[in-house]
Amino acid sequence: NMQFTLIAYDYKNGGLERRLAARAEHIALGDKMKTEGNYLMGVALLDENEKMTGSVMVLDYPSRKKLDDWLKIEPYVVNNVWEKYEIIQCSVGPSFLK
Repeated sequence: NMQFTLIAYDYKNGGLERRLAARAEHIALGDKMKTEGNYLMGVALLDENEKMTGSVMVLDYPSRKKLDDWLKIEPYVVNNVWEKYEIIQCSVGPSFLK
């Protein structure tokens, strides 16, 4: 398998509201992905007022295509929460793959 880090930034206008509306669906999908071994770690990025402004996710997929298939159904993509994101292939340390 391949590991990837996704770094995403929410829309400034309306992003937080759309994030909160889609959050339960995003978390439910994340729970399923974690059970299936595709989701290793995730955090919400916070601003100085501790409001969520983005996401960082560490993912494990057999290929970039499988990751792209997930992006097509990811609630934060579908519901226009993330204005932009980048995906960087990475190598998760062995301590975290146990």
